[in-house]
Amino acid sequence: MNFLKTFRIVSISEGISLLLLFGIAMPLKYIFDQPLLVEIIGMLHGLLFIAYVFFSITYKFKVNWKFGDLAIVLIASIIPFGTFYVDKKYLNKH
Repeated sequence: MNFLKTFRIVSISEGISLLLLFGIAMPLKYIFDQPLLVEIIGMLHGLLFIAYVFFSITYKFKVNWKFGDLAIVLIASIIPFGTFYVDKKYLNKH
């Protein structure tokens, strides 16, 4: 599996984990006092976030992104649906 394909998988997975965390796990924790999913999805999301940041920085040097592009890609990781935008705008064209 090549680097870009792995980065795209990590990017989409990170985005999905963020949506699951915000949309399902956190409401279950705070509305129904059920914290288990936050612990599971939160850990998974944290690992995927770290991998996403690593791949973003590494890929910046592979394709010679400007610093502004890297900043957008990194900021997108904390915005719901942001990594889907990154996949379409920055990763899908290489």
